[in-house]
Amino acid sequence: MTEPASPAPPPDAYLRTLLLAVMAGAALNAIGLPLGWMLGAMFATAYLGWREAAAVPRAVHPVGLMVLGLGLGQSFTPPVLGAVGDAVPAILAGGTLSILAGVAVAPLYRRIAGSDARTAYYAAVPGGILTMAVLAQRAGAQVGAVTVAQTIRMACVVLVFPPLVAIFAEGGRDAAFSAALPPVAWGGLALLLAGGAMAALAGSWAGLANAAMLAPCLLAMALSGSGALPSSVPRWLVDVAQIAMGASLGLRLTPRALAGGPRRQAMAGLASALAISALLALLGLTLGWLAGLPPVAVMLGMAPGGMPEMAVTAKALDLAVPLVLGFHLVRTVLCNLLVGPVWRLVAAAGLVR
Repeated sequence: MTEPASPAPPPDAYLRTLLLAVMAGAALNAIGLPLGWMLGAMFATAYLGWREAAAVPRAVHPVGLMVLGLGLGQSFTPPVLGAVGDAVPAILAGGTLSILAGVAVAPLYRRIAGSDARTAYYAAVPGGILTMAVLAQRAGAQVGAVTVAQTIRMACVVLVFPPLVAIFAEGGRDAAFSAALPPVAWGGLALLLAGGAMAALAGSWAGLANAAMLAPCLLAMALSGSGALPSSVPRWLVDVAQIAMGASLGLRLTPRALAGGPRRQAMAGLASALAISALLALLGLTLGWLAGLPPVAVMLGMAPGGMPEMAVTAKALDLAVPLVLGFHLVRTVLCNLLVGPVWRLVAAAGLVR
């Protein structure tokens, strides 16, 4: 028997959520907190959500991702593409190390949560929330526990990494990854947004993972790389996208959204999130130093947060955005390709006990 659908929220709930999200985002941005617009919107929406008073239209998240994708893709000018191409070996190494870090942290999750080894592995590997939930379902792991752990990890990384990276932001800037963009042209911007929307729809129809962001990003990369970008994406529009993403993330931190398992699973998710964050921060700094890349940018590229959140962090802090995005793009691909085979090797070797 299926559960009855939740009643539609009243119209004033949407307005209340919007006003509080914008006010909280503006307040945190005004005091100079990195990613202030996103974090403020996330806190405000989560606050209302715990009181069953939050409402965010479904279209807000994909539209925010579309704008962010265009804003990130525009950074890939021909010189920047060359610099990212030179960094591909380090980017591949970073993606592989991220999956192996999940293997290392999985026993900690299992010990605290009391779960089976399969679920612990899929809960610990730092893939996207939806990606890991789908892969966990295919592998026969407990999807609810995996979703809760991945959501908690995402929230922890969004809260911890931006302020940490901001302290050492100068170490993440590199002229090789900085792009000279065209000025804002309103007609060109309208065409770019329309093209981004069509690209997102086409990518979704084709089954592209995270199509709302990736397809517009690829479009902007192609236009920027060929010198045909009709307009740059203004900073204020990226800030609006931050609010949209923060509000959507805040809805995932409500009791209803986190009702996927007992308290032990939540504690295991928190402990494993902190452990893998520390491990990947250390590995990122080391890899950046060994590869001759800006270490702080590599650390952000290997951060176990979602691609949109970490990319917009790089954008907000004016770091090597294309490099950070390259790390997260490659990790997304590697997770889809390697998480299953790596699990079979881990299970055969008995590494998650």
